Amino acid sequence: MSLRERFERLEDRERRLLGIFSLVLGVIFLFLIPLGVAALLHGSRSDNAALRDVIAEIQSSRASIERSRAQHKAIEDRYSRPAPPLTSFLATLAKAAEVEIPETQDRQSVPHGKRYEEKSTKISLRKVGMLKLLHFMERIEQSGHPVSITQLNIRKRGIEPDSFDVDLTVSAFERKPDKVAAKPKAKEEAAAAPEKEAP
Repeated sequence: MSLRERFERLEDRERRLLGIFSLVLGVIFLFLIPLGVAALLHGSRSDNAALRDVIAEIQSSRASIERSRAQHKAIEDRYSRPAPPLTSFLATLAKAAEVEIPETQDRQSVPHGKRYEEKSTKISLRKVGMLKLLHFMERIEQSGHPVSITQLNIRKRGIEPDSFDVDLTVSAFERKPDKVAAKPKAKEEAAAAPEKEAP
């Protein structure tokens, strides 16, 4: 029995129901499936647009990341060199700036975290002119070493023009050597010691 014969055997009411069912299926295929596909595509497009925005943001932030890396490298380079002995370092800079240092006092080292240490020296200057003091302080800051003036006290001397007594503390920051490199050497030495005893 073919489909046509089966259709002809149906009653009018069943034929109408089958027609309505076919119409509903036709509407589903014509409207609902394309609408669903369009909604899916719209969701994909919005996801793609969000991804494009994120990629553009990453691309635009590359310059700031590179700038940040360069600053970090400059700081690491500055601290990679050991700090000079402060007393002789300051004496050399004072001589170049035509300033005399009558008193120096080294202070105890202060740790800053696990990797850095601050060594400071307090110096006193007597009867120094403001321009010479300025040149001396400028030489300290521009020395290229991790050295900075951490405390400054300037007092005017009585009635003498351009004459000041100055107390200043200069700090040098030093990076401690990494202990990670020392541990493998200790393990190698410990491994080599039993081998020597074996023969």
